Amino acid sequence: QRVNVTVRSGLSMVLSGSAEPCAQLVVSSIGVVGTAEQNKGHSARFFDVLMAQLGLGPERIVIRFYPLEPWQIGKNKTVMTFL
Repeated sequence: QRVNVTVRSGLSMVLSGSAEPCAQLVVSSIGVVGTAEQNKGHSARFFDVLMAQLGLGPERIVIRFYPLEPWQIGKNKTVMTFL
């Protein structure tokens, strides 16, 4: 219920000056991605999955973390603050 995934394949992307295959993962969450220590652990696990599933080296993957507040996410005709 709390995880949403969007995959956009076939996009033209350049990472570190190269158009070789690459991936960008954007992670946004309430209370889970707010610190460097949290994101260090998440990053390692995400990299393991992405490298295994996509066959990419770690230098071809970028992860962006966005901490959110409950009032920034709408669901069920309200915001997460009230759910």
